Parts: sequence; structure tokens; C-alpha cells
Amino acid sequence: MSLKIGIILGSTRPGRNGEAVAKWVTEIASKRTDAEFELVDLLDYNLPHLDEAVTASQGRYAGEHTKKWAAKVAEFDGYIFVTPEYNHSTSGALKNAIDYVYAEWNNKAAGFVSYGAAGGTRAVEHLRLIVAELQIADVRAQLALSLLTDFENYSLFTPAPHQEALLGVVLDQTVAWAGALKTLR
Repeated sequence: MSLKIGIILGSTRPGRNGEAVAKWVTEIASKRTDAEFELVDLLDYNLPHLDEAVTASQGRYAGEHTKKWAAKVAEFDGYIFVTPEYNHSTSGALKNAIDYVYAEWNNKAAGFVSYGAAGGTRAVEHLRLIVAELQIADVRAQLALSLLTDFENYSLFTPAPHQEALLGVVLDQTVAWAGALKTLR
């Protein structure tokens, strides 16, 4: 059975750099045959600030937007989170989306592609703590894209040629762990 990996675009900001990054990740991933990859844009889910009265771990979702998001998250065996770094952390939109559901994340794998002045590494540090609570196994490799060297004028995404190989390692590890964890689901 084929694995399905969601590439989650973790920024909803107008003029976001993440859209170009996520499309690039999807383009590179789509050349692979070991999994199916799908770009998931948080803008398509219009999630308000967390508005569920019952904690996500109970699985009793009331809002239609929550149910739609839960169904999408549940489709995947693993995730590549594409995250900006805002104020030494991930975006509020991504954290909010993660918090909406619980069991749908469990026993799956995650890799990270980040971007920012320091490559977004501090955002990934926070995400690793968050996904651990959701029983997501995060892979060691990560791709950190610098606004200084992988973007022209801090906005036009022009990744250095070596970044594709580094992305390949993130994808390799995420697919491998997603496959290994499938037996737990």
C-alpha cells in the first residue's frame, strides 16, 4: 500500500515566502515513486483561532471547519511541515492548525523545511516539542533555508543548488519512518 505524505504550508501571511518553498518541495517530492505527496495549504481551511470547546484529545469536534481539517490530516501517513520562523518560533497559523486535532496526527512521521534569517531552525526546535506531544515521530534531518542566501531580496525564492539534495534526505527519512509507523496505525 502506497504511503501518502502531506506537505503542510504553515504560513497564511499575505505575500508569504512559504508558498514558493512549499511548491518547490512538492515539485521535488512529486518526482519520487516511494510515496504520494500532496500540498496542503492552511489558507484553504480558514481555521479561526481555536474555537473548539472540548480538548482535541477527546476527538469530539463540533465545527465543520474542524471536521474538514481532521479528515485531511487523517489522510496522511506523514507530513513535511514548511514553516517560517516568526520571533524565534513557528507561525501562529501553523500552531493553531496543529492544535485543532489530536488522534489524526498520532503514530505518523514528520520532517521539516524551514526558512528565516537563521534558516528557521528555532521554529523547528519548537515544532519538534509540539509534535512529540501529538505522538508524531520527527526525523533528524531538516532543511533550513536562509532568507539571506536562498531568497533574492528576502522574498524571491532562489534555493542554492545543494538544497535539493538536503531536501532529498528529509524526504527519505520521512517516508522511511512513515512506512515503519504504519504498523502502529
